[in-house]
Amino acid sequence: SAAITRWRDPGRSGGEGEGLEEQLQGRGLGLATMSDVMEKTLSALPSLLSLEAGAGITAASRLGGFIRGLTELASKQDEEKLIKKELAALKEQVSAPTTSPKQMWECLVRLIYCEMLGYDASFGYIHAIKLAQQGSLMEKRVGYLAVSLFLNEGHELLLLLVNTVLKDLQSTNLLEVCMALTVGSQLFPVDMIPAVLPLVEEKLQHSKEIIRRKAVLALYKFYLIAPNQVQHIHDKFKKALCDKDPGVMAASLHIYLLLIKENPDGHKDLTVSFVAILKQVVGGKLAVDFNYHSVPAPWLQIQLLRILRLLGKDDPVGAAVTPLWGSLTSAQWQLPL
Repeated sequence: SAAITRWRDPGRSGGEGEGLEEQLQGRGLGLATMSDVMEKTLSALPSLLSLEAGAGITAASRLGGFIRGLTELASKQDEEKLIKKELAALKEQVSAPTTSPKQMWECLVRLIYCEMLGYDASFGYIHAIKLAQQGSLMEKRVGYLAVSLFLNEGHELLLLLVNTVLKDLQSTNLLEVCMALTVGSQLFPVDMIPAVLPLVEEKLQHSKEIIRRKAVLALYKFYLIAPNQVQHIHDKFKKALCDKDPGVMAASLHIYLLLIKENPDGHKDLTVSFVAILKQVVGGKLAVDFNYHSVPAPWLQIQLLRILRLLGKDDPVGAAVTPLWGSLTSAQWQLPL
């Protein structure tokens, strides 16, 4: 069986999180105030993404004014009139040769909001790609965000993004690698996977756990749309399952759930590993960040139980179920050092 990794609580403290619905009800926030919440959230986006406070305040005020103007309108026709006017102004601004990258990402944030409301802002797609290609780190971040929201897997403009993603996957900057992994896994269709697959495989050995986790999730997406192209890296999936970071391990469970559904007999040897992981989760060995209302990583437990159910489906009283039963009923247990 695969090697077993123990995760210890690093001693971080944290309170139990409330659900959004509970927070709204507990604090008396109704639907009438949700537009204000949305306005504040989107208005804060430019300042969060900007390195310079002055530019962030300007962008936030413009976006906030636009949103406030929309919420004050009385009819759908007035909304369409205002947004068409805004889109016309944005189209002129993004097409102007004097528009700076900072002004461009401000325009893209407003275009994102227009698209969220169902209006066509396709004239801005190419500018989002250009910003992801040529902008600074924060401008690239907005460009990638806009691309991921604007485009889909079948869009023809994705071809212009391949070289940018390949370059960023080889970057020494952690944020650039993260953005490239995210966009590549979200948008790249089957015919583009071979171009990025070797670089994504390399990231499974990265020293930073966030990169390894995003690489596993990218491979999961690739497996969903092109399973034959990732069949050769099953051994690397096992390494991800035994990764020292529980987030990387949890990401690998998505892939294993699919693999075991297709071939449960081929993964019987991992039963002991999954049971040991479940014992550690139930025993509170993960950091408190994984807890939900004092329950240790409930979604992770559900995923593991689904996997173990598949492994023990044809052998309900065999080796797959017996250790699981013991792990869940034992009041005290210890893992080997």
